[in-house]
Amino acid sequence: MSIEIACPVSGEVTDLSSVSDPVFAQGIVGPGTAIYPARGGTVVRALAPLGGRVVTMHPHAFVVESPDGVRVLVHLGIDTVKLRGEGFTPLVSVGDEVRVGDILIRWDITAARDAELDLVVPVIVLDIGNREVTPLVWPGTPALEGGPLLRLS
Repeated sequence: MSIEIACPVSGEVTDLSSVSDPVFAQGIVGPGTAIYPARGGTVVRALAPLGGRVVTMHPHAFVVESPDGVRVLVHLGIDTVKLRGEGFTPLVSVGDEVRVGDILIRWDITAARDAELDLVVPVIVLDIGNREVTPLVWPGTPALEGGPLLRLS
């Protein structure tokens, strides 16, 4: 059985290995991809990449777990934990049930830009076991929020 993981933010896909944080770049957390948010605005909407339950929620990151146990981490920017929540508005809490495409966080990227932090958004599939993650959007191409991003099979 395969599961499609939706794109949590609009922007340009980049290879996970090019992310400035080595924990993500080396795949230590898990496989996935990353997205540079679309230019032109200051507010990024972070959507649920799959339906399920919110199992982790921080101002700058969240994990959603599907009913069959697939967990996906979305991390808004690199080192954005240093902002101590500034610019992030979580709209759900741990334990909330969400549908794919629900808005989970609104992120005003102004503070992150002013602090010269990397705005890239890693999207990581956690604890995949024997399964394989396949990109559905290639690096250097645009991805639309809510559209297909990864397939877990």
